[in-house]
Amino acid sequence: IDTAPATIDVLEEVCRAVASRVEVYLDGGVRRGTDVFKALALGATAVFLGRPVLWALSYNGEDGVVEMLDMINEELRLTMALAGCVNISDISRDHVRMLAQPRL
Repeated sequence: IDTAPATIDVLEEVCRAVASRVEVYLDGGVRRGTDVFKALALGATAVFLGRPVLWALSYNGEDGVVEMLDMINEELRLTMALAGCVNISDISRDHVRMLAQPRL
């Protein structure tokens, strides 16, 4: 569906709607550690990695997946450090700015 909003664009709205009654997991569009950081800042409990795992698996099997997970983890660690976050719990909405998206 080419006019549907990206999962990251509606994540905060979904988190507000469920008001902490359930955990929210983001699935779709996560390619880097910065994507993980943004999702956590916008209220996700966790993220799923789909395509990156498949790409890494086809690249170098299990070792490729381990390498990809290490890269995502290092990118998240660096992003957290640059944002002044020591722990995952330090990540907050104040760390990201979302541009207004047109409503269709």
